Amino acid sequence: MQDSPPHELTMASSIEKLLERARPFLRGDLQSIHQNLPSLVAVLQSVGAGECWHKHGSFLHHLLDIYRILALWKAPHSVCLCGLFHSAYSNSYVNLAIFDPSTGREVVRHHVGHQAEALIHLFCVVPRQTLIHDDLLFHYSDQELVQHLAEAEISLRNAKEKGVFDGEEGWRKKLQGLVPAEGVEVKHIRTGEGVRVSRKIVGVFVMMTMADFCDQLFGFQDVLFDNANGRLEFSGNNLAVVWPGDGKPGLWMNSISRMGAVYRLIVREEEIWIEEKRRKVGGVVVDVERNEDIELVLPPVFDECTRVLEAGDQIVARDLYWEGVCEREMGKIEELMVQSISKNPFVGEPYVVLSQVCLTEGRFEEAEKHAEKGLRLLLEWGCPWDKRNSWEGWVAWSRVLLMKAKDKSWPNTSWGILNLGLVK
Repeated sequence: MQDSPPHELTMASSIEKLLERARPFLRGDLQSIHQNLPSLVAVLQSVGAGECWHKHGSFLHHLLDIYRILALWKAPHSVCLCGLFHSAYSNSYVNLAIFDPSTGREVVRHHVGHQAEALIHLFCVVPRQTLIHDDLLFHYSDQELVQHLAEAEISLRNAKEKGVFDGEEGWRKKLQGLVPAEGVEVKHIRTGEGVRVSRKIVGVFVMMTMADFCDQLFGFQDVLFDNANGRLEFSGNNLAVVWPGDGKPGLWMNSISRMGAVYRLIVREEEIWIEEKRRKVGGVVVDVERNEDIELVLPPVFDECTRVLEAGDQIVARDLYWEGVCEREMGKIEELMVQSISKNPFVGEPYVVLSQVCLTEGRFEEAEKHAEKGLRLLLEWGCPWDKRNSWEGWVAWSRVLLMKAKDKSWPNTSWGILNLGLVK
């Protein structure tokens, strides 16, 4: 029997590790995720989070989704808890104050602890559109971000390997101008008072906004805000749109990839800052005022936030995908999916569709390869791009396809398709 190539073994091992981390969420085993999670969810249920509307479902489902995404991205527990309660006092985007910010903070603090509650409260009072978009994202072009990402890796190597620290480097100077080492001051969304946000917390909020947006955005918001150019600038105002619309995947990936790039720059700048301080004082001294006790992790999406997806490419990719899933002829579907992937290789669903096409035509090795790729991306995102189905549904279907591809079998009747479902 011929051995599998090393890259195939690596892919299988990677998927198994991702599945191991995701399995408690897929099984709804909240207790094994964290011992306090069932009681925290019960608190959210008791105050009516499950009765509130939120974009493509209920507010409760959205809160749980954000917790899941952040946990799968290996964010610190306090950050995951912030995700679970992230709009609980209402915030600059939504009016969902299921806890009164003037009287309910002690209640929330009792359940999640001081550090997480402080993050939750801060997240709910900062002007996030201004902080994330106006003061950060909109100051960079896509090309500039790509260039700065490459320069940041060189700077980090120079800092750690050679002890070279140059604050005048272009990428560092620009980032420091936008988010200085001491952090930024923003206006409280309700009182107008100044609120200090450390650079690390700015980074945390960028990552949380990535998770927040990728879970909730789909074609409905594109029409609502006239996002025809795919830049997600929230510049339109189209009230004449009926929810939930046609269910198309949203044009949010350029914006999220840009957030990821800015976030990675913040992570690298913080690493250089800490390394320089360590060398000066002869050891590690954690400055809690700068929130240096909070770890900044790199989400796996967009190749660990190293890639920026062009707005035009995401539009072409989405439209090709949509044309494909509305098509009936298998050869045409395959052609459209391949073209879609060539423009946007960062989401799993086109690979999953392509896998089913290959299975239908008995091309089992190709089907296995595409199913593995699609499943890995779905597990890394922790949410679906095509929100006509749930993340759990997409993951389960991908696993069915992968299992059948490995078994080299596929139904030859309609009833056989309906009989699918068991995952081993």
